[in-house]
Amino acid sequence: MAERVTLIGLDFGTTTSSAVVAEADVLRSAGTGRTEFGELTVRYRSEMRFTPLSGGEQLDLAQLETYLDDWFVAGNVRSENIFGGGALLTGLTARRENAAALVELIRRRLGDALIATADDPRLESWLAFMGGCAALSRFHPEQPVLNLDIGGGTTNLALGLNGEVLDTACLFIGARHIRVEPGTYRVTAVSRYARAMLDHLGIPSGLGDVLGPEERDAYLELNIALLEQATGANVVADQTIHELVTQVGFRRDRRGDGEPVMSGGSLTYTGGVGELIYAHAAGLPWPETTAFGDLGIDLAQRIVASPVLGPDIHTHRPAFAGRATALGLMRHSTELSGNTLYLPRPELLPLKDVPIFGAIDVAVSLEHSASLLDLVRHSARGGCLLVRLDSTAATDVRETGRRIAAAADEVSFPPDRLLVLLVQHNLGKALGQYVTDWGKRPLNLVVIDEVPSRDAQYVRIGRPHRGNVPVSFYGLNDV
Repeated sequence: MAERVTLIGLDFGTTTSSAVVAEADVLRSAGTGRTEFGELTVRYRSEMRFTPLSGGEQLDLAQLETYLDDWFVAGNVRSENIFGGGALLTGLTARRENAAALVELIRRRLGDALIATADDPRLESWLAFMGGCAALSRFHPEQPVLNLDIGGGTTNLALGLNGEVLDTACLFIGARHIRVEPGTYRVTAVSRYARAMLDHLGIPSGLGDVLGPEERDAYLELNIALLEQATGANVVADQTIHELVTQVGFRRDRRGDGEPVMSGGSLTYTGGVGELIYAHAAGLPWPETTAFGDLGIDLAQRIVASPVLGPDIHTHRPAFAGRATALGLMRHSTELSGNTLYLPRPELLPLKDVPIFGAIDVAVSLEHSASLLDLVRHSARGGCLLVRLDSTAATDVRETGRRIAAAADEVSFPPDRLLVLLVQHNLGKALGQYVTDWGKRPLNLVVIDEVPSRDAQYVRIGRPHRGNVPVSFYGLNDV
């Protein structure tokens, strides 16, 4: 009988914060044999709340903890019962001076084995696509989909094909770089990115000034040009401004078949600005002038009017536009391991913030393997290696295990230093036995199997749960 577990996703953005709580069955797939989550049932979806600030530009931690209390009560959530998911600080919230203090607060509430991190733009882009566009992308398997997750501080872009993300990017473009008095265009705050744009445009307006129609048009048109350029359109924005607002750029300009990345593709939108766009597409009136105290409504209107950005809004609509990141975090950040783990010491779990130092396969040289083990040896927290095997043939498993063992001997790997191996196939116990020579070699080794190989910087591994453990990656390098 399948068991139901609780998943949670928390998104603390530049403008708003929200929570989603869901349940899912943990079951064994008849097709793949892997342990995985079954159908997801959302049991609580919070209202969007403004992300509170204290003393000007710092996060109001007391108010945010009240948010957590309210959400946990409304969602009937107890920290000890959370199986997977986590929390992300996104946009300009991730760059606040006390963002790290909020991360620690969340970790205390959610548990050490779940993601709670800030300023991880590629992960944000990936999660927004998976939470909002994965199903739509699979419905059009031959058509690239470029999703723009536009919030208050950033636009997270993710290019996907058939439900898989190919590439990600992030720009400091969003609704809240210029804040205004609601109902007016009187400026109450300007980010350094908006200030640079205004200076570039020769607009001196600052705090207390009213942005006139021509000034608004010039500023918004520059934002639109930067977004159009990011989608691959034949638009060239000022290079200095482009470099300033680019947090991370796309890694490729062509697909594997040699075609430009967006050839024949469609654009979708998530985030707060995405919600405004699709509400308008559904026939709802635009909110009143600057109703949210920023330029988000104006930006959404310019996107709809753009011949590059606007044509697909009536034909390609993602799910859960405003909560795509929280849903993606809840559903797609946590993977389930297999149940043939090599785990002689279960008390080691949970493990948090284990750095991933590289990958090993059956063909890798002893010298390269030893260099990776040496990196792990010098890490106070130990480290993780990805084991990539093309087959589960006994000879390949044995040779890879012995290669890792020889590398450990080569660098005099200390017996108390943590070494985590992640392998895609169902062979955790076997690989662990070969590495330790059936327990004769003293290694503080954990082997987690049946997890995908991701190019990430860190991994978190939760407590064993009926033979399986939740595994989360963050600090994505590429996707």
